[in-house]
Amino acid sequence: MKKTITTIVALALAATVAIAQDKPAEKPAEQKATAVTPAPAAASADPIVIAAGTIAIRQSEFESAIKSLPNEYQQYVSSPNGRRQFADEYLRMKLLAANGMKAGLDKDPEVIKQLALMRENLVANAQIQKMEKSITVTDDDLKKKYESQKDQYDQVTAKHILIAFKGSPAAQQGKPELTEEQAKAKAEDLRKQIVAGTLKFEDAAKKESDDTGSGANGGDLGTFGHGQMVPEFEKASFEGKVGEVSAPIRTQYGYHLIRVEKRDFTPFEQVKPLLERNERQAKMEAMLNDLKTSAKATFDEKYFPKAEEPKAETPGTAPAPAPEKKP
Repeated sequence: MKKTITTIVALALAATVAIAQDKPAEKPAEQKATAVTPAPAAASADPIVIAAGTIAIRQSEFESAIKSLPNEYQQYVSSPNGRRQFADEYLRMKLLAANGMKAGLDKDPEVIKQLALMRENLVANAQIQKMEKSITVTDDDLKKKYESQKDQYDQVTAKHILIAFKGSPAAQQGKPELTEEQAKAKAEDLRKQIVAGTLKFEDAAKKESDDTGSGANGGDLGTFGHGQMVPEFEKASFEGKVGEVSAPIRTQYGYHLIRVEKRDFTPFEQVKPLLERNERQAKMEAMLNDLKTSAKATFDEKYFPKAEEPKAETPGTAPAPAPEKKP
């Protein structure tokens, strides 16, 4: 953490120097002779909080430096220890910068290049913030987007019973290990009893389900949306009819009996912040692309060769499966 903050302080200080580099030095105001020179009101409102030799750091400067840090570091600096550590590092950077300027290092060609680059980067970030403020996204825009993507916001409330087979991550210690065939047969038998009305779904879940978490609640999984369950389980849940018990569905965890309790949509107000964020990002991306297109940007193809096409897969191999979530 300390090394990282040191680096960030160095960058923040260099950026300050970069911005200030092109700013003409202010001429000292002419002082008129007076019998008594009162202390400036601004000085008392903006006290010196760090002093070392000829360096005097006022509160406003120090707090501006804190604001230049990323949010996570601002939170760290908000603690007394973090604030003092930042103060030590900031003073060290100021002292090093002052000595470097005395030595004329600010005139070094490489340093000038780096300062110019940092200055441009800061101005570019300021321009992005200006562009972001100009973006407008209305509720009507978001509602249209919501309606056009409504199938993505399907929700189901469901219960399930899991019968694990040997090697399943859900297999319970102390219970007899079942082969895949035995697990499927057991699930089918439970389904027959539930459909016939001789066994309640909730009772079977409490007694037989290897998903002990939901099993204790009668198999209740609550409400979930797309992407929250393993693919086979999700497909069966979103395609199943409300109130019906599915045929055994195989996943890596075993065989599931699924009963959909109800089907609904994630409310607009709940997804509105995500929709707005995505819409703003899309509009910003479009503005940046237009900026490059209008400038008729070109790239030296020799210096920037096109990426090589991905090689064909060797026969008999397959890409690694994506990680799955446990229902």
